[in-house]
Amino acid sequence: MARDPHCKFCKIIAAELPAAVVYEDQFALGFLDVNPLAEGHLLLIPREHFARLGDMPPTKCSPLASVLPVLSRALIQVTGAEGINVLVNDGAVAGQVVSHAHFHLIPRRQGDGLGFRWMPGKYPEGRAAELAGKLQAVLSRHGD
Repeated sequence: MARDPHCKFCKIIAAELPAAVVYEDQFALGFLDVNPLAEGHLLLIPREHFARLGDMPPTKCSPLASVLPVLSRALIQVTGAEGINVLVNDGAVAGQVVSHAHFHLIPRRQGDGLGFRWMPGKYPEGRAAELAGKLQAVLSRHGD
């Protein structure tokens, strides 16, 4: 299994750094974030090192994705949260701090003060169709 000796999450997997682990199986490890945005904020990581989500083969990502509903239900039950944000910061420009692919599960409550700077826009005439066509072309060659 691939490992980066400088990666904090790889060190957690190897038990070289402490973590409050709440879930583990052969593919994934779930633990409380040390800098939580809300009580119960979890991180779900693959046991194998992949710097970014796009570096993971689908066969390695699927087992993690299948755990997300289980962790979400547990978080709601334990924390009394009204909802959950599932978030991936993929790349430094997107806010990824540790270069090891991971999912954030953040319990949410009405009025908790958390939020996103969500500034929706609009596509110029024809741009959405053009972009969709380019994406479809790339995905049709997708072999994974």
